[in-house]
Amino acid sequence: MPGFAGFTPPAWLTEALNDGLQSTCVYGENVADAAQLRALGNALRDAAPGAILAIDEEGGEVTRLHYLTGSPYPGAAVLGRMNDLDYTAEIGARVGRDILGAGFNLALAPDADVNSNPENPVIGTRSFGADPELASQHTAAWVRGLQQTGAQACPKHFPGHGDTTQDSHLALPVVDVPLSVLEERDLPPFRAAVAAGAPAIMTSHILLPQLDSVNPATLSRKILQGLLREQLGFTGVIVSDALDMRGASGEIGIPEAAVRALRAGCDLLCLGAHTTPDQLREIEDHVIEAISSGRLAASRVQEAQERVRELAAASAVTPSAAALAEAAQQEISELELTRVAESFSGVAVARAWIAAHPEAAVIRVETEANMAVGRVPWGPFAAVEDPLAPTATAVERFLRRDQFTVDDHSPLPWPVSAADSKGVIVIGRDLHRHAFAREGIDALRASKISVLAVETGWPASAPGYADLACYGATRLVGSALLSLIEDSPA
Repeated sequence: MPGFAGFTPPAWLTEALNDGLQSTCVYGENVADAAQLRALGNALRDAAPGAILAIDEEGGEVTRLHYLTGSPYPGAAVLGRMNDLDYTAEIGARVGRDILGAGFNLALAPDADVNSNPENPVIGTRSFGADPELASQHTAAWVRGLQQTGAQACPKHFPGHGDTTQDSHLALPVVDVPLSVLEERDLPPFRAAVAAGAPAIMTSHILLPQLDSVNPATLSRKILQGLLREQLGFTGVIVSDALDMRGASGEIGIPEAAVRALRAGCDLLCLGAHTTPDQLREIEDHVIEAISSGRLAASRVQEAQERVRELAAASAVTPSAAALAEAAQQEISELELTRVAESFSGVAVARAWIAAHPEAAVIRVETEANMAVGRVPWGPFAAVEDPLAPTATAVERFLRRDQFTVDDHSPLPWPVSAADSKGVIVIGRDLHRHAFAREGIDALRASKISVLAVETGWPASAPGYADLACYGATRLVGSALLSLIEDSPA
């Protein structure tokens, strides 16, 4: 499943699809606008009508369909807090219609990780929650909702990426817990996904030394065959997480990671964005050499091929399905915004503070999103750039406020007068995880300026930097936040 550079299918990819390549994947860098993305999907479909065309679309902060505007959906953590399984299934169905309408048929989603560690730098709001039972119920509901449209789901990241403090894009995280902890905490959402009919499951590049002291999950037969196949009874396609990530190939290179992933039990190899034809050929040659030398059984590769072809056959996008998807766009209602806002933590405190500080300034705290999210517009600033109809008045009010933007290069004190009595609304993502954000908020408070700290990421377990926690930064969540800020009674 190679990625590629550019907004149109490169010739080498089209040739590979014609020659039997069964899959490719689209990332944010492949998106210029909605019309271009649909044209790209259709071009790939024309090149390979029976292929698996994947898109990394979670319907939350991780979005490719809405990479330039922010997602119009709540995201998993907000869905978990709302705890309405019918609504979660509806969001899954909307995402399914979305990807079908753009020409794709496999969503690399939902995120089935239980976010048990609030310091997790890469999962956070992508998870339905920290409770295994709640995460299981919503994972299954989202899968069922998406798949009723004819699209296919690929829950991730087996056997669970929720208890990590490192990002596997950049390092190899270690989760040093026994199988009993995994069975109680991390595996239930994957069991639920299997029971809900998910035809594919994506692996994680994490090391679980009490299960396999040498190989990360993607490269571990003990975990993929012993745990996922034999214990959970999964018979579908095992998809590797992107092999260009350091957690998989940082020490051995992508071609060798591909061989080891196949040997461990992966059926479909996600190579990551910006694959080149030379890289693809190098991987193919390395796999062939491994078969020739006896390091990789040809029967294992044939087994993988059969599973992938079965998934491709079940993933065909018919013109009627695509037309239905394009016609199924749904406007966001005021009721939906209200329900999303009510899922926030600290709403009563925020409303009281806003009522007491009706002319408060806004400080936008810019922090770098993790690589899975990328450069997607976020929070109320996404809503301002592309406002949803129900929040048009709220946008106008919000834009009348004094606005400042700070980042890790901004000197202290931040640009607010110490004598200012109007108060400051500080809005950011993962505020507690960035020293400059903590220091800036502390400096404002030390100056006796009243601060409402708004966290749009997953808040810290200890209080201090999240008076209001949204558990999401999608455009929909940003619109809900705007409606809360600007419609609270003065």
